[in-house]
Amino acid sequence: MLKRVAIAAVAGIALAGPGLAQTHMPFALDWQFEGPAAPYFMAIENGHFAAEGLSVEISAGQGSLDAIPKVATGAYPVGFADTASLIKFLDQNPDAPVTGVMMFYDKPSFAIVGRKSLGIEQPKDLEGRILGAPPPDGAWAQFPVFAAENDIDVDQVTIEPVGFPTREPMLAEGQVAAVTGFSFTSFLNTTRLGVPEDDMTVLLMADYGLDLYGNVIIANTNFARDNPEKLTGFLRAIAKGLQDTVNDPQAGVAAMVANNPAMDTDLEVRRLELALRDNIMTDWVRENGLGGIDDARFERSLEQLAMTYDFENEPDASRYFDGSYLPDDGSLSVQ
Repeated sequence: MLKRVAIAAVAGIALAGPGLAQTHMPFALDWQFEGPAAPYFMAIENGHFAAEGLSVEISAGQGSLDAIPKVATGAYPVGFADTASLIKFLDQNPDAPVTGVMMFYDKPSFAIVGRKSLGIEQPKDLEGRILGAPPPDGAWAQFPVFAAENDIDVDQVTIEPVGFPTREPMLAEGQVAAVTGFSFTSFLNTTRLGVPEDDMTVLLMADYGLDLYGNVIIANTNFARDNPEKLTGFLRAIAKGLQDTVNDPQAGVAAMVANNPAMDTDLEVRRLELALRDNIMTDWVRENGLGGIDDARFERSLEQLAMTYDFENEPDASRYFDGSYLPDDGSLSVQ
């Protein structure tokens, strides 16, 4: 897989033309090469990284925590991680040289995914029914906040611990009425098992009181201090790659195919479209631009995080996100 990604990076270098020195900048993803990762590959495919003098090699990850220590140790200068996981990591490792620099998922994909035919249409419908939840699931970790914000009597909800491989099959078979999970993942996995789309309910937690942010581009702070222009160029290239992807989602997925030949292209285009609609291209982003945060919302998100996590140190929003490296040339105005 890494070999294939390196080939893609070299293709991007070729677009830069002769004579331009390239800075090698490996990028650690949180997960596999699926639809929502398309903007990064479009930034390679269309030469945006190369135009910034960057040689970017993209590596797949194994979960929301995977990229954080990679970037904190300096093995990777930049990565992609869940904001809540980053906050917890920095609370436990306050001297770690890593921080968020570009908010990419304005809304997290944490969701309750259920079936109308099993009685799930609104949050309160969970009462009296069975909710399937993998114990390590990020959405399950936020369920207490979701329940509190929506006045759900958790004593009236039967929680069924499930494994990730069995989560959607159990929902499709009616063994549970709903599951916790990532909105686009659990929705698509369930419909692929034969459940009609019009029988599906997706309750995106961000639409029901959850103020947490989703995934964020992270950077090693030592690298950022020594290479501010390179980091800003990297973020600018990502914004341009996102705009290209919004303009043509199919081309975005096609840019990844060489790195994942077994990819189900139609499935990943749909996954990408859902992520763009629900998580990335929100009304707030269209109005304010990609990458920044609302300070008041971020403070509220820390308060909500404290409902499910005991901070060892006083939360400090400035430690978790630094927007000073974001480009100011209009490239963040993605539409």
